[in-house]
Amino acid sequence: MSETEALVLASTDHGLCTITLNRPDKLNALTPQVFVELRVILDKVANDSSILCVILEGAGRSFCAGHDLTSIAEGERAPSRHFEPETVDALENLPQPTIAKVHGHCFTGGLELALACDFIVVANTAKLGDTHGQWGLVPIWGMSVRLPERVGRSMAKQLMYTSRRINGDEAERIGLADYCVTEAELNNKVRALALEISTNSPGTNQRVKRLVRDRDDLGRTASLERERTLPYGLPEDINERMSRA
Repeated sequence: MSETEALVLASTDHGLCTITLNRPDKLNALTPQVFVELRVILDKVANDSSILCVILEGAGRSFCAGHDLTSIAEGERAPSRHFEPETVDALENLPQPTIAKVHGHCFTGGLELALACDFIVVANTAKLGDTHGQWGLVPIWGMSVRLPERVGRSMAKQLMYTSRRINGDEAERIGLADYCVTEAELNNKVRALALEISTNSPGTNQRVKRLVRDRDDLGRTASLERERTLPYGLPEDINERMSRA
């Protein structure tokens, strides 16, 4: 398969890996094959210690317009029953910090991918929303968990019950997005954030990410006690970084 035929692309530059959804003519709508290609890339990234930060983006005019409804109607199937949500989980569980770079459309399945990233940076012209209710669908890729975690239960229910679309400024205001900039500034903002993250110890970043995830799974008291035990050890570069001081 040539690069132009690939539905998901990946490139690495100075420790930054950019994963690109590559169906621009379909606004990067998601099909089972998109998830198959995305999973292959995620598995490689997860095991590549040279990658310090991951950026998820969409080619063309949009980040991702959501699940391809034509694909659903035609009965296309993923390799296993829960392959798509497990792929979203794999994105969330990458050891490296992750940034969703959102422009254009970011609806439903696309929003679920963005929510699986550590940070969401949006263009002010972007349109974001959960449209499950508009189509009579029910979320199975994590929306009912990750959206309330981001914006709170009440706001999440508003967005889910109404299928409301919001722009980038509103997404930042309610806490759905971490940063909102003009579309012209989006590339530079995301790259600057990724480089700022990458100057930190990758071992520290990865351990902090796991500890924060532990907090969600274990509860507050158990997480405080677990942190004190250094369950993931110390970063490999601790001596080098300490010697600089």
